[in-house]
Amino acid sequence: MSQSLTLQEALQQGGVLDATGLTAADFQEQAQDQGLTALEVSCDRARNRSAVLRAVAKAVDYPEFFGGNLDSLYDCLCDTVLDQKAGLALWLDNLHSGDPALEKDAQAILGVCEDVHAWASNNERRFVCVVLHAGKHPDPEPGLDPASYSSSDEE
Repeated sequence: MSQSLTLQEALQQGGVLDATGLTAADFQEQAQDQGLTALEVSCDRARNRSAVLRAVAKAVDYPEFFGGNLDSLYDCLCDTVLDQKAGLALWLDNLHSGDPALEKDAQAILGVCEDVHAWASNNERRFVCVVLHAGKHPDPEPGLDPASYSSSDEE
């Protein structure tokens, strides 16, 4: 119960939260109980910053003209927060922040999330972001192409 209470308090405060001990389902349920729009971003196949940003834009249903840089991410998240009644709760699932190609970019993305939280607070909204860190991507198996980022299975 104390963890549940802690999550409720954290959702009230907003910002970037640690995912330790949380499940996406609990996070989404409690966020929705507080009137926040809860969305999950699958970052598992994202191998670079651009792919993570595209995954976020896709999850929040941002228009096709998303710029693909950190300024665009900030604009995308602020616009999405503003479109919601109370705010936005974002679950970044399996962000491979331990991957050498994403290590610095993951920190920059979390910095943008903190900036969005500050902006939301100043605009009578809430923004909460939980990141489930996934370490390094596995090395590809010899002779096999890595999995495509696109969600279609068509070849």
